[in-house]
Amino acid sequence: MAKTNAIRLLEVNHIPHAVIEYDYSEEEIDAVSVAKKISTNPELVFKTLVSVNEKNNFFVFVIPGNFELNLKKAAIVTGSKNIDLIKLKDLLPITGYIRGGCSPIGMKKMFPTYIDENAQLFANIYVSAGARGLQLFISPYNLYKITNAQFAELI
Repeated sequence: MAKTNAIRLLEVNHIPHAVIEYDYSEEEIDAVSVAKKISTNPELVFKTLVSVNEKNNFFVFVIPGNFELNLKKAAIVTGSKNIDLIKLKDLLPITGYIRGGCSPIGMKKMFPTYIDENAQLFANIYVSAGARGLQLFISPYNLYKITNAQFAELI
């Protein structure tokens, strides 16, 4: 297994985590499909979404994989007038990650990050480890610390 930026950052900061490897296909890289592949509940597999506001500021949202981001709530928590998800073609140049392998940890730059408040209901959640076929199993509080995030109502 190749080490991603996310895994390296967790190791260098001595943050407890587990890496789960699974087989993936191009058609099944969404969080609900990943949950099936790793035999867990979809609400435990959080997806990472990157957005941009009217001032061209970028934000990262980490939400349960079986929900959609509420853009009005996202705009409110970021102090934006409006917010939209970035275009897929912009994901790699902005974050250094590809669709289905975008981790909230270890992006090219540290963007303001918001984790859905429901993450706090669980001892550990899954997020992408920075590559397709790899998930991190991590405490939401450790994720919060390493990404300098805020918990917020996002769904």
